[in-house]
Amino acid sequence: MGIQANTSMNANALCAWSSAKDEPRWLLERRIRALELAGTLELPKVEKIKLEKWDIYESGDFKAENAWSGLEDAPEVVRGLVASPVEGGLIVQINSDVVYTELSADLAAQGVILTDLHTAAKEHEELVQRYLFQAVKPEEHRLSAVHSALWSGGVFLYVPDGIEVEVPIQAIFYSDTSGAVFAPHILIVTGNNSKISYVDHCISRRDDIKVLHNGVVEVFAGAGSKVQVASVHQLAAATTDFTQRRAVVLADAGVEWIVGEMNDGYTASDTKTLLQGNGSISDAKVIAVGSGDQKLSYTTQAQHFGRSSVSQMITRAVMREEATAIINGITKIEKGATHCDGQQTERVLMLSPNARGDANPILLIDEDDVTAGHAASVGQVNAEQIYYLMSRGISRSEAEYLVIFGFLAPVISEIPLVGVRSRLQDVVEKKLGRSQGIRANQSEAYEG
Repeated sequence: MGIQANTSMNANALCAWSSAKDEPRWLLERRIRALELAGTLELPKVEKIKLEKWDIYESGDFKAENAWSGLEDAPEVVRGLVASPVEGGLIVQINSDVVYTELSADLAAQGVILTDLHTAAKEHEELVQRYLFQAVKPEEHRLSAVHSALWSGGVFLYVPDGIEVEVPIQAIFYSDTSGAVFAPHILIVTGNNSKISYVDHCISRRDDIKVLHNGVVEVFAGAGSKVQVASVHQLAAATTDFTQRRAVVLADAGVEWIVGEMNDGYTASDTKTLLQGNGSISDAKVIAVGSGDQKLSYTTQAQHFGRSSVSQMITRAVMREEATAIINGITKIEKGATHCDGQQTERVLMLSPNARGDANPILLIDEDDVTAGHAASVGQVNAEQIYYLMSRGISRSEAEYLVIFGFLAPVISEIPLVGVRSRLQDVVEKKLGRSQGIRANQSEAYEG
């Protein structure tokens, strides 16, 4: 029997999994508290979405996987996402379990840590205890508590003070079976004046099996550090995706979010940056394509506490067929956060009369001496643009594709990671029904 996301959760299964992973006592106690809390909390409030009608109640059972001796053990869908050889680091999770971890000897010698979160809780206990669930707290709502109780596998990435990592760290989360907990937790901690780029792919392939992906990303950027977090989600139609991303940014540090939402199933994501330090920076870019009868909610937030902090949020979404999207942009400037600058843009392009898009820019300003602005638009494909291209001998389908990609290109072109930019273009093409799908040439997938 699966673990239910309500008061009937199976605590025995949770204890057995924690014991099998040899987790420290404090971590099991946190899990149990979160399990009890989950039965008392309401579901998260998602604007104009009835989350209680989604398939979010069955979290599944923990499933141990055999560790890989090398990447030759990986299924083809995973091998196609990995640059070979791995230059920086790589971690792969299948269902509930991490099966492969690799970190270059050079980075390890500099004190960089890359491991699954279970191992980190034992071997780097002080660091994990200090940061785990400090950005996304279990008491926020029921699904936060469920995740806090049931997370499995996951990533712990630590970069010491002054260390600049020039090659991306990669992670792959792959769901390929029924009844397995799929709730990875990513914890990234960077020291002062450090630099790191982290890239992950979250994928599933079964359209006949219901799966809940309940994922969390926590980033803690030390003073003066620069952190890039890129994530491409490509989950099957039967997979419900609920993802929370949160960054805490100290003085003169910067966090850049690059998110590609290319799922085929229902999706709710919330990406938020807490600009705690003076001169801190947040830059969030979100690209989304919806199709079929998908229900989608994408929220991007920046909360300014530090003086002279800067946030930029850009979301562009394309809705096909009968897909529905709610796009929320929230800029909050707290009292005392003088000389801040918060900007946001949300744009939705609808390709069908049955598609729906709702862009909601929100500015919450509690300080006078600031700069803030927003822009939002929702509209159909420009018929004149299609007609013009067709008059030049281009087919309707090709003309529509060119218009769509022209709509997304201003954001995609700003993505500094070449591999992520290339991968996003491939996934967009596949999502739009382009026959070439994923490009054959993956050898350059993680350059830059």
